[in-house]
Amino acid sequence: MNILLLGEKSKLIYDKIIALGHNANIISDKITYEMVQNYDFIISFGYRHIIKEDVINKFINKIINLHISYLPYNKGADPNLWSYLENSPKGVTIHYIDKGLDTGDILVQKIVQDNIETDTLKTSYDRLINKIVILFNDNIDDILNGKIKGKKQKGNGSLHYLKDKEKYLYLYEKNGYNTKVKDLIGII
Repeated sequence: MNILLLGEKSKLIYDKIIALGHNANIISDKITYEMVQNYDFIISFGYRHIIKEDVINKFINKIINLHISYLPYNKGADPNLWSYLENSPKGVTIHYIDKGLDTGDILVQKIVQDNIETDTLKTSYDRLINKIVILFNDNIDDILNGKIKGKKQKGNGSLHYLKDKEKYLYLYEKNGYNTKVKDLIGII
């Protein structure tokens, strides 16, 4: 199978794809319909562009996203930060991509426990990245072979764009990503 990996984080899953006997290319730039013609499956991980509907329609049930939130909570940008600001569940989700933003059917997901007393934005982020790579490695063969069926997301959750965090930057401008998460919990 020829698989297109979207986003810089895809480097973390490249070796697994190759080990399963597939071909893979990683692209971080914005893709077009013409660019995806020779691929059988698309996997997005840390990709910062909205995928156009014509690409999505070509890859029905063959385009997934690795998202570091427990969907339907914290769709969109900076899910780790928002999980603390809104005090919502923390976790990771692999889901189909549809025309909405992180609204596709869920294939697999997992709650991820944090340590409120010692975690920083960086340590919690690193934990989420590690957990989603493990979840991916444990399930990708079944996903690619259609053995896992998607389930509709339940509940509304929340959606955030990059610009949404601007009014909260003051909360972590002093320590950046070393800010303790306990200082952010439930601010909103």
